[in-house]
Amino acid sequence: MKQFFTAGILAWNELQNDRSMPWKQEKDPYRIWLSEIILQQTRVEQGRPYYERFISAYPTITELADAPDEEVFRLWQGLGYYARCKNMLAAARTVARDGNGRFPNTYEGISALKGVGAYTAAAIASFAYNLPHAVLDGNVYRVLARFFGIDTPTDTTAGKKLFTQLAQDVLPVQQAGTYNQAIMDFGAVVCKPQTPRCKSCRLSSQCVAFQKGLTDLVPVKSKKLRIKKRYFYYLLLSKGALRYVRKRTGKDIWENLHEFPMIETPAPVSDAELLASPAFRALVGPGAVTVEQAFPERKQQLTHQTIHARFLRIGPEKAILPPKGFRAVSAAELELLAFPKIIVDFLKG
Repeated sequence: MKQFFTAGILAWNELQNDRSMPWKQEKDPYRIWLSEIILQQTRVEQGRPYYERFISAYPTITELADAPDEEVFRLWQGLGYYARCKNMLAAARTVARDGNGRFPNTYEGISALKGVGAYTAAAIASFAYNLPHAVLDGNVYRVLARFFGIDTPTDTTAGKKLFTQLAQDVLPVQQAGTYNQAIMDFGAVVCKPQTPRCKSCRLSSQCVAFQKGLTDLVPVKSKKLRIKKRYFYYLLLSKGALRYVRKRTGKDIWENLHEFPMIETPAPVSDAELLASPAFRALVGPGAVTVEQAFPERKQQLTHQTIHARFLRIGPEKAILPPKGFRAVSAAELELLAFPKIIVDFLKG
């Protein structure tokens, strides 16, 4: 059954796989690594233009390592999960410093880089060097669970151990890179999460899920994703033609990106409630101010959070004290700073 599975994936790849991506067949470990970092938690269609822009701006890992943080974050802007960008820069600088610009050529060396987990290390090791390490992402979990009829939850210790071993067992050692790309493409094109193409699938004759009507039931997860709602109120505070901003710090979302003065509340509040809050007064001071303009709410969906944001223009300017921790920047400088997508969209109108 395992031999049939592996042979079927390779045959499909050779005869039917027409999925095109700019990094496929790439052997440069830097470019492979860059594509994998960009595609973490990101759809291929969204990540492709970012990959192309990064390769154009930084053709080598040394050039990326030498780039200013703000410039790189600005190029990443809108892609989300900004910790990836921070880790990417750290890894590039490690390679430039410790490896003299030469990317590691072992699984262990690749795994040691900041932001590189087991899947990413296996992908780079196999694609760049054909090392026999099986990839295990959402597509691979789904294909394996369906074909072999596995209902052990993928997010448990037992499940991760079982799927990791199975993925390695069906990996053709001499064709590791080709197979790894093929099984991920197969999961994206044929064995899709919804409306899989079972009737035309060359594996269906031995696929347990198809034969037993379990396609919609596997893979299994034991934990249901909980989405947290957060309410952000951005205050548009001006100083003549300048606007107050600061860089976010800490370990919350959007670390190292810029933002306007912001108040977060546990639930939606009225403008009057916001203006009367201690947090508001701590930002603008005790002067008599009002909401001069309120913009429609905007939403941004993150993996575990939904951000509800409102932008409020506060005035009059003369009654506002310079908010602590913020600096006033011009419109020209604003264009050079990296912001979360929800603020970028607001600025674009």
